[in-house]
Amino acid sequence: MIHRGLVCLLLGALSWGQAANSAPPASPQGSAPAGGAALGSNPDSKAPETETVTPETPVITIQGMCDDPAAEKSNSSDCKTNVTRAEFEKLVDAVAPTMPPSARRQLATRYASLLAMAHKAHEMGLDKGPKFEERMKAQRTSVMAELLDRDMQEKAAHVPDADIEDYYRKHIDVHEEADLQRLYIPQSKLLEPSKLKLSEAETKKRQQEADDAMNKEAKALQARAAAGEDFDKLQAEAFAAAGQKGKAPSTKMSKVRRTGLPADQASVMDLKANEVSPLLSSPTGYFVYKVTEKDTIPLEKAREEIVNTLKAQRLQESRQALQQSSQATLDEKYFGTPNAGPGTNIPPRMNMPRPDFKAPATPPAPGPK
Repeated sequence: MIHRGLVCLLLGALSWGQAANSAPPASPQGSAPAGGAALGSNPDSKAPETETVTPETPVITIQGMCDDPAAEKSNSSDCKTNVTRAEFEKLVDAVAPTMPPSARRQLATRYASLLAMAHKAHEMGLDKGPKFEERMKAQRTSVMAELLDRDMQEKAAHVPDADIEDYYRKHIDVHEEADLQRLYIPQSKLLEPSKLKLSEAETKKRQQEADDAMNKEAKALQARAAAGEDFDKLQAEAFAAAGQKGKAPSTKMSKVRRTGLPADQASVMDLKANEVSPLLSSPTGYFVYKVTEKDTIPLEKAREEIVNTLKAQRLQESRQALQQSSQATLDEKYFGTPNAGPGTNIPPRMNMPRPDFKAPATPPAPGPK
C-alpha cells in the first residue's frame, strides 16, 4: 500500500516533460544542488556507465532505513534499504518510460527522499484510516485514467501506410509550396499635421480622402504588377505614396505553404506560376501576390507531418468518444451553476485528459523567409 502511494506521489510531484526540455537552474557558487552535484556541473563529474551495472546491483542505498523491521529495532549498524537497477528501471517504466537518462539521477534522489518519508509515515501509522484510504482511491482512479490515456496515445501512433497515402491524396493542396512576391500597400496615408485647426468632422474627412487616395493607388499598383512591372519597385512606390519614411520591405517569400498565409489570402496558392493575384484587402492594408515558382512536397518528405496530424486526430476522436460515452450530470443545488464562484486548485493527479482537445488540421508551416 505504501509503495503504491509512493508511485502516485512521484507521478504527481514530478513533471518530466518539462524537466527533459529545460536546463537545470544554476547553483550558488560553492554549493551543490540537493542530492549531489548535477552531471556536468564540475570537472569531476562523470557520465553514467550503465553497461557495467548488472540488474541485481543496488543503485540506490538508503542508510538508516531497514527493509527488515527486526533489524531496525536492534539498531544494527548495517540497517539499510537497497534499490537495485532492475527495481529502479521498473519504476522508471511505470512513471515515465520516455524519461531521458540525464533525468534519472533527479528521479533517484526524489525517490530516495520519498521512500524515507513513506517509511516514517508507516511507523507513525499514517497509512491507516478512512482518510488514507480515500486518498489512495482517488490516486488509483487518476493513475488508471492516465494509463488509459497513454494506451490511447500508443494506439493512435500506429498509422498504416495506406492511411498516410490516402490523407496525402485528399489534402494535396495542403502540401503545395510556392515562392512568392508580395506587394503590401498601407491602407492609410500618414498625413502631415494640418497648419489650420480642424474640427473633428474636417479631420475625419481629410483622413477619408487620404484613405480613398491609397485605395486608388493600390488598384493602380495591382494593374501595373499584373502587367509585369517589378514588385520591389512597386513596393517602394507604395510606401512613398503612403508617406512611409522607412525602407520598403523585400517582396520575396520562399517556400510558403497554404497554411502559412492568412486565411483570407490562402487563395493565392490556387494561382499558377507567373500569375498575379487580384487586389486583396485586409484591415491593415492591401496585398498583391505573384507566384514565381510552385511545387508539391513529395509524400516521403511530408510523411512525418501527416503521421503527426493523423495521430492527433485519432487521439482526439478516442478521447471525445470516451467522454461522450459517459456523460456526468451535476446537482446544481449542491455544486452551483458553472462559473458561479471562485476557481479552486484541483490536485495534480486528479486532472483528467481534456475532452476539448483539438487536433491541428496540419502542423504549422514554415513562415515567409
